[in-house]
This record gives sequence, structure tokens and C-alpha cells, in this order.
Amino acid sequence: MVPRRGTKGRVRAGAVRQDVVFVDADHDIDDEVDADYRAKYRRYAGSILNSVLTPEARATTMRLAPRSTGS
Repeated sequence: MVPRRGTKGRVRAGAVRQDVVFVDADHDIDDEVDADYRAKYRRYAGSILNSVLTPEARATTMRLAPRSTGS
């Protein structure tokens, strides 16, 4: 399940814990991200790789932003 934008969450990685909020990603680097995916996963079938390189997939891309402790 994909969280709604504005949803609050918490990320834990080892001893690091950070309260976050899900926000829209900046899409000015979509082409660069797609190129990196293609380079990294080129050994997989095109149908699999291309399924995550669509306008619909780009539209769902979110960014985790630090959440202030007061929110």
C-alpha cells in the first residue's frame, strides 16, 4: 500500500530513527532516475523493467521529508 501524500511516518535504519512526512517528489530528475534503473537492472526482461518506468510509476514517486517534532 502506498501512503497518501502528507501522511506521517517513521523510518528506522539501525540506530537511526527519523520522523518523516511523504511529499511529492521533484520530477526534474525522472529521466536520470530511469536511466540509472535501466543501467542497474538491464539483465532483467524488458517487460519487467519497463513496468516501473512508466508515466504512472513516475506519478506515484514520493519523497520522504524530515518532519519537525512539533507536527
